[in-house]
Amino acid sequence: MTAVLCRHFGLRNIEIAEDIASDTFLKASENWAINGVPEKPTAWLYAVAKNKTKDYFKRISIFEAKIKHDLKSDERNYENNFEFDEQIISDSQLAMIFAVCNPVNSSESQIALALQILCGFSVEEIANAFISKTETIKKRLQRARNNLRNDDFQIRALTKLEVQSRFDTVLQTLYLLFNEGYFSKSNCQFIRKELCSEATRLILTLTENPLTDTPKTKALLALMCFQSSRIEARMNEKGEAVLFDEQDKSLWDKSLIEKGNYYLVNAIDGNEISKYHLEAGIAYWHTTDHDNKWLNILHLYNQLILIEYSPITALNRTFALSKVYGQEKAISEAEKLKLNGNSQYHELMGYLNAQSNISKAIKHYEKAIKMTKSKTEKQTLTKEIERLKSGKPEDIDKKRVV
Repeated sequence: MTAVLCRHFGLRNIEIAEDIASDTFLKASENWAINGVPEKPTAWLYAVAKNKTKDYFKRISIFEAKIKHDLKSDERNYENNFEFDEQIISDSQLAMIFAVCNPVNSSESQIALALQILCGFSVEEIANAFISKTETIKKRLQRARNNLRNDDFQIRALTKLEVQSRFDTVLQTLYLLFNEGYFSKSNCQFIRKELCSEATRLILTLTENPLTDTPKTKALLALMCFQSSRIEARMNEKGEAVLFDEQDKSLWDKSLIEKGNYYLVNAIDGNEISKYHLEAGIAYWHTTDHDNKWLNILHLYNQLILIEYSPITALNRTFALSKVYGQEKAISEAEKLKLNGNSQYHELMGYLNAQSNISKAIKHYEKAIKMTKSKTEKQTLTKEIERLKSGKPEDIDKKRVV
């Protein structure tokens, strides 16, 4: 809704568009509670947003002075185009993402702003995505907004060169959007299906445009298909996380796995290998039962960490290393990472020590529980501690939430 409003009324005052969107949903919550959900709720919402926007401009006289002339010049086209079917919303969202991913800001600031404005991320969620402090993100967002205002940017048709220069940032934004949906760290929900679906839909839209239908796009879409195929199996009826080896494979969506295979094969074009290719390859191996599964995953992580290092990649590589070479070697590798302030480091160390040193494993799990903000992750780790204390560690290969 924010994207659509900005598309029609300009981007000079992004906050106003966000406020109107919030007011619209507030009115819906009040009206629908009394009168029921209308037959066409989406049309109702956008009609209210449209009227609120017009009212705002009228109140401050901007409507008469600066906007009315432009609207009158093509009033008929304006009235026709202010319909909100899915295609227009999709176009508006992507146009807004490309507009926000403006080189006037750093790539990190572009992504943070896009996640906040278009994806509805809180400052805390953006901080989790960047593994950064909330205060750092707040300052980054404020600077980014000021830079955009000073640059007087507009949603407009971009040139081929502009699309290409912003494209990597757009892909990273959608990648982080999907990740938050797949494994939410700060939300009460462990899985946010709507975010996964939205990210996948927008990536699919990019494959339909010749300018953005690239090997990277297809590789990222393949990754999303592979990961989405297991969503239904990752939680039980109580809303608890189901660890990878405990998942009911009959719940895996075979059609999505097939689509992932299709897009990954088609993503192999020339010599370009991106992080999305490698992560899609890792996700592919997770859907198989091949004897050399973990060795192949480790090889892919070895390549991935050279392309783009991150603490999460390093920890996941160490987990794969333990599957191939054992816990002792993996513990030595994990300690070299020096990630004591990371909850996932302690989660991994808890798993790696569970066979040889139960008391040490419990201490790491307890530290992970204190550090993580995910309610679901806390529940999972608490169960692991109880299992270890009971003297029945069972199959520790089931440790990680994948």
